[in-house]
Amino acid sequence: MSGTSSSTTTTRIPSLVLMIVFVTLALSLVALIFASSILDQNTEAGSILLVLGFLGVALSTYVLFQTRRRLAKLRIEVPPVTTTTECKKCGYKNVREFQRGDYIFKELDQCQKCNFLLSISGIYREVKEKEKERFRF
Repeated sequence: MSGTSSSTTTTRIPSLVLMIVFVTLALSLVALIFASSILDQNTEAGSILLVLGFLGVALSTYVLFQTRRRLAKLRIEVPPVTTTTECKKCGYKNVREFQRGDYIFKELDQCQKCNFLLSISGIYREVKEKEKERFRF
């Protein structure tokens, strides 16, 4: 863990889905090019290739945008990690952001009140309860 507070992790579109979408898009573009070249000679085959090309382009762009939209909803929020420091002599407590290298019972600098050593007494994440979604009929 780092000392920075990044609240979300990045998610990616799986490479297999991207490959399928781009192959479909490329084949659709090839079908459109062939349709434009043979539309004058064979109108039936040209029109079929034209329809298939447009359907392929539309389908691949739709799948790409829907996958991106769905992944945006699935982003995981990482709750912040905090460290509690405590003085064993006077009981002074301080809560701060977690820093790399923190561990429980680690002795830190001196207490602000009594100049006794502070030690880390707790490391925890703050988990916020999500509101339950209500289903509307």
